[in-house]
Amino acid sequence: MPEGDTIHRVAARLRPALAGARLVRFEAPRLVGARPRPGETVEAVEAAGKHLLIRFSGGLTLETHLRMAGSWHLYRTGERWRRPVHLLRCLVEVEGWQAACFSAPVVRTFPTAATGTVDDPTAHLGPDLCVDHPDPDGVVRTVLDRLAALDPSTQLGEALLDQRVAAGVGNVYKSEVCWHERVDPFVPLGRVDEATRERLVRTAARLLRANLGPGRRRTVAEGLAVYGRRGSPCRRCGTRISSDVRGELARVTYWCPTCQHPA
Repeated sequence: MPEGDTIHRVAARLRPALAGARLVRFEAPRLVGARPRPGETVEAVEAAGKHLLIRFSGGLTLETHLRMAGSWHLYRTGERWRRPVHLLRCLVEVEGWQAACFSAPVVRTFPTAATGTVDDPTAHLGPDLCVDHPDPDGVVRTVLDRLAALDPSTQLGEALLDQRVAAGVGNVYKSEVCWHERVDPFVPLGRVDEATRERLVRTAARLLRANLGPGRRRTVAEGLAVYGRRGSPCRRCGTRISSDVRGELARVTYWCPTCQHPA
């Protein structure tokens, strides 16, 4: 599943082609909600955590969530697509450009006026850690308050993945952040003191924002510290990296048994 930094990169790639342009064609064979009409203007292309939002002048916002298999592509009009048409889930065409979304399981629209209300499908999200907020300390405080509201028996890694707490952290950053702060990802949240929680939140925000630009994702100079490196030496102590599948969603976690030994 794409992390928040991936969706912000997608928005940054689509925005110059779509924002301010007139809609020529809109297709979405499995769309939930009303359809924007040709002739409307694309007013904005935004990311909210792992959700991509495209806002139209007619009063609708298109929301897509890519989950595991989805992807957005940008093509010049007439350029050959790199994915088969039967996988198309949404096409936003403006003069000169086609933004095509393939295989996304969530493609829906909602009234832009409902943004921030119960009818906004992104209203449940916590602060987006990919965004450089004007009050970063206030954002951290909000995230800490939301962590404090969770069941203290929740594993730390699962808490970091909870988009209601903070938006943007996915499976990669869950593992990477815990490694950076030398914390066992399976420790119950109730055993993690507030100072450690704050470090985890600030590190997550720092790593996400450091990867908003082009190039390969890096959390250490060599690339990734632990994610996808089962059996390889820890970049800090040399111990072989472990991995395991746990939690309700059966997600894989990577960690160093020495650096992140349970307290």
